Amino acid sequence: MRMWSLSPKVLDAKGIVACWRESLLAQAVLAGQTKGYTHHPQLDRFRSCKDPLVAVAGYLGPLADEADRRGYHFDRGKILRTADEGLRIDVNDQQLAYEWRLLLKKLENRDSARYELMRGLQEEAHPLFNVVPGPIASWEKVLPDV
Repeated sequence: MRMWSLSPKVLDAKGIVACWRESLLAQAVLAGQTKGYTHHPQLDRFRSCKDPLVAVAGYLGPLADEADRRGYHFDRGKILRTADEGLRIDVNDQQLAYEWRLLLKKLENRDSARYELMRGLQEEAHPLFNVVPGPIASWEKVLPDV
């Protein structure tokens, strides 16, 4: 499961579709609608919120907004709650930087044109996240070549 801390704007087509599907799975886990992935460590940052389903709604909304901008059709009816526009979850700057490097590595292999476009840019956080100083998250599975 990969719920990027990065802005949906930087994800390629495969990345945004996969993120949408995996985020819907995360929502189902948090709603108690499935038995799989219940201990996935990326869910901890949503579970730490007062209402995890509201937090996931705040994550899914910007994904759907970006999909709309690109002419994709993500079904917003699948979002179980209404987002709290004031809710922010902290993400460490080193986590965000790691995810940026990981995304660039993926793009280099599957979408060289997008890779060339993105590699000179600075990472940007998903609107739900507030960037704070700190290390890569303990839940991250750090790849040695990233």
